[in-house]
Amino acid sequence: MPLARKMLGYGMAEKTDLSAYDALSTGVLLVTGAGRILYVNSSAETLIGLSGALLLGQDFNTLFGHNAELAIALQTVRQTRETLTEHDLPLQVNGHPPIRVSCTITVHEEAPWALMLELRPADQRLRIARQENIRAQQEASRELLRHLAHEIKNPLGGIRGAAQLLEHELPRESLREYTQVIIKEADRLQSLMERLLTPHRLPKLSLVNIHEVLERVRSLLLAETPRGIRIVRDYDVSLPEIKADAEQLIQAVLNVARNAVQAMKGKGELVFRTRVARQVTLGSRRHNLTLRLDIIDDGPGIPASLRDQIFFPLVSGREGGSGLGLPLAQTLVAQNQGVIEFDSAPGYTIFSFYFPL
Repeated sequence: MPLARKMLGYGMAEKTDLSAYDALSTGVLLVTGAGRILYVNSSAETLIGLSGALLLGQDFNTLFGHNAELAIALQTVRQTRETLTEHDLPLQVNGHPPIRVSCTITVHEEAPWALMLELRPADQRLRIARQENIRAQQEASRELLRHLAHEIKNPLGGIRGAAQLLEHELPRESLREYTQVIIKEADRLQSLMERLLTPHRLPKLSLVNIHEVLERVRSLLLAETPRGIRIVRDYDVSLPEIKADAEQLIQAVLNVARNAVQAMKGKGELVFRTRVARQVTLGSRRHNLTLRLDIIDDGPGIPASLRDQIFFPLVSGREGGSGLGLPLAQTLVAQNQGVIEFDSAPGYTIFSFYFPL
């Protein structure tokens, strides 16, 4: 506990062990009453973008002095000795791009002369709420669709059977074209209902190389993609394997990639990119390391009117689309402990898959 010993001169108890703070996903800083930084945990280093070695002993006001709201909050806690939380607080240091954080400031229990700052990315709370809201709405939509599919299946069978009987009774071959239209459309709807009613298969987990998944998807796309579309690979080959269901990941990635290819309408560039992402929240759990897979296209982008519903069943921005590809992809990714997020603008759309490492 070398860091704890450095604080003994300030009156910290001999038994104090600060190593527990390093296990937290929340950024933690300890600051003396005179404004010197005593301790920075690893999450705070990641959040601020500077190492603890550079921050220790520095004057807090010098580093963050231009953050007036933070300075006022610190002064208030020093005076009142009461816990204070500020949401959506701007934080900037040494010319780094500003970030928005939620900051809770308390008087440290074992060292009343020190203040403890707990920092959380402001978007983390919004991200968790958004993911939970999407999951709840999707489940409600799926349940409604299951009921509708059950109600639709029986009449469809009757319509198809009646069309077949009618076909045998028609005197002219030309009239049978109409019954064939009825039969084919009934079969198409029957297939759609089966996809809606198919129970979710539990994933068969094993160690999976994400690049083998991408190469399989790439080979499938090359067989069906127009020559005007270029598929680019940008892989971090040092990434370790993840525990997942390979077939489910192939289906999920293929659904998203196919949507991108169809959106580009025969011309453009599709990029598969893999990287390590640090300090990512998946569901309600914070992970120090995750695998990030990006699928990027330079198509027209997702219409603003569809962005809040893009993962809902039967919502499609393409004429003739079933609206089931993205909801199925998100379901499969969630079954493998991952999440999908996206960002879109004209000429640039990115779908990002995150999986725990």
